[in-house]
Amino acid sequence: QLVESGGGLVQPGDSLRVSCVASGNGFQTHSMGWFRQAHGNEREFVATISWSGRSVSYADAVKGRFTISRDDARQTTSLQMDSLKPEDTAVYYCGTSELYGGSRYPTEYDYWGPGIQVTVSS
Repeated sequence: QLVESGGGLVQPGDSLRVSCVASGNGFQTHSMGWFRQAHGNEREFVATISWSGRSVSYADAVKGRFTISRDDARQTTSLQMDSLKPEDTAVYYCGTSELYGGSRYPTEYDYWGPGIQVTVSS
């Protein structure tokens, strides 16, 4: 089971950190990913982190502004979002994948959290 937290309403240029806690076994042998879905759009890739945490990948739209991390002891993955823009507004989802390096494709993730709303607006 995955549960996201930390969403909310912020202004353009602000920062926000969303986190995802996993319950059960096997966290250390799963890569983690963050995706987002804006109203009326398909779910899109944001960031992924490998089993070891040494390999990360970002969508071009967030590269340089977002940072993904993981804490295996707490079975948590986080997404630090800086310099937020209105176009970052979406429901953010975390997912787990058995692929070592993660994936940009949502179909390669096995489990998802329920999602959390992030709204960037002045």
